[in-house]
Amino acid sequence: MPARRNSRIRRASAAVFTLLLTQMAGRAFAQAADGSTASPDAAVPLTGFGRLPHNLSPWNMFTSADIVVQAVMVSLAFASVVTWTILIAKTLELLAARRSLKAGLSVLGNSQTLEQAAVHVHAGRSAIVHLITAALQEAMMSADMPSDGLKERTQSRLERIEAAEGRTLALGTGVLATIGATAPFVGLFGTVWGIMNSFIGISKAETTNLAIVAPGIAEALLATALGLIAAIPAVVIYNHFARAIAAHKALVADASAEVLRLVSRDSDRRQSAVTAAATAPARAAQ
Repeated sequence: MPARRNSRIRRASAAVFTLLLTQMAGRAFAQAADGSTASPDAAVPLTGFGRLPHNLSPWNMFTSADIVVQAVMVSLAFASVVTWTILIAKTLELLAARRSLKAGLSVLGNSQTLEQAAVHVHAGRSAIVHLITAALQEAMMSADMPSDGLKERTQSRLERIEAAEGRTLALGTGVLATIGATAPFVGLFGTVWGIMNSFIGISKAETTNLAIVAPGIAEALLATALGLIAAIPAVVIYNHFARAIAAHKALVADASAEVLRLVSRDSDRRQSAVTAAATAPARAAQ
């Protein structure tokens, strides 16, 4: 009797354990089925920056980015606008200066005296006008002095005008150099910040789902792209202006040489006139 009773207890315990396992397995399958039929929005967890965007267009990435990344993007966009503004303004300035300089060189080449060149050259802020004015002023200030050092004094004045012309034309190009050198690193800062926020979102969501990290990385890479968009044109435009300004300075040097030749001619004419006046009485006596 005790053996039969123990056998019945063991069979009853096994039946209860099997029933419990069956119920647990049924609940697990039901939960799995509910998770597979749930909506995609419910399946994707939320991060600390709001619900993940589904449209990864540049504008949506900008609006959903962190405030620091947005500030980086805005600064890079502003730098790009400054670059193209300098391109337009400096191109117009160089074209006008080159046109005026070539016209002045033609006048200097066809003039016999410095006064004749001053009459025919057009008034304005051209480098030719400054060169001729400086030469005339030095000639007037040296009228009661020997003409031996006139050319050297005039050349010193013209060299200062050439240097001032180069500095005037170079205004604004330093901004291009700064943008070209710093914009990639500013974009890289935005990239690092955006990726850091993406990993923070992964930590808060407690999941390694790619849908959590992808939007943040895309926003970070957009900052890098904007940095390159601002830097590459700035470097190219800076190199273009460096060559154009060097060519313009060479033309200014040619104009300075023309003015010095006219100064030398006028000085020799005055010296010849003085010599002729001094020898005229002797020739008359003969």
